[in-house]
Amino acid sequence: MSKLFIFVMLFSLCAGTSQSIPLDYLTSLESFQEDEWFQLRLHYGIFNASYASFTLKRDTIKERPVFHAIGFGETTGLARWFFKVEDYYESYFDEKTGAPYKFIRNINEGGYTKNIEIDFDHEQKTASVLDKKKKETNDFSIEPNVHDLVSCFYFLRNYYPKNGLAVNEAFDINMFFDNENYVFRLKYLGKETIESKFGKVSCLKFRPVVQSGRVFKEQESVTLWVSDDNNRLPIRLQADILIGSIKADLESFKNLKHPFEIVVD
Repeated sequence: MSKLFIFVMLFSLCAGTSQSIPLDYLTSLESFQEDEWFQLRLHYGIFNASYASFTLKRDTIKERPVFHAIGFGETTGLARWFFKVEDYYESYFDEKTGAPYKFIRNINEGGYTKNIEIDFDHEQKTASVLDKKKKETNDFSIEPNVHDLVSCFYFLRNYYPKNGLAVNEAFDINMFFDNENYVFRLKYLGKETIESKFGKVSCLKFRPVVQSGRVFKEQESVTLWVSDDNNRLPIRLQADILIGSIKADLESFKNLKHPFEIVVD
């Protein structure tokens, strides 16, 4: 039931023709820094379903300086009694380009477990996937400028089209998850001010185009609001699923790179 975890809600991908964003089309916002931490609270109806926390550290891989991002999600309260979830996602990605070098997915969802490590070689355009449970490694071809689930999230926060986005304009990002290449498409819906536990926050509103029929109601049933400041922090996510609606809200944060902006009437 990883749909309870924010990554899978954000990045339930749709397959398509690979069309990555040209790097010369983007500008860096420098949206995050070492030791940033924030937490999202996921709830289903009146019940808390789980919490997802995100931590960012500095590290090195093969003497290359990288950011090391760690996502952890777990069910809480009544939800934990019915379905225990403990999911770890990690990504080591380049400090400047955001390109991932290593991705880790270690999950336990109601007894279903998976432990995968992916090493990316962008020069050779390959991904080496180690399945620790099966004790086997397989190599796969990857697309240019590819991302994993976690590096994609930080890449989207840190880079933005130089000329902005028009309402209803969409863009694609190449992604690799488990053993497959995907295209993640995100459509910009405009600006909206929403109420949060911290006050009113001006947000950019996006709609990921997701795969319908299996979990989500339709192709455009997930909506994401991120802060309209240089932090580009996720403030709210709402997903209409086949058996109701799941909502995630920013619960807490610390060590942001930029001041968190609140709308003052």
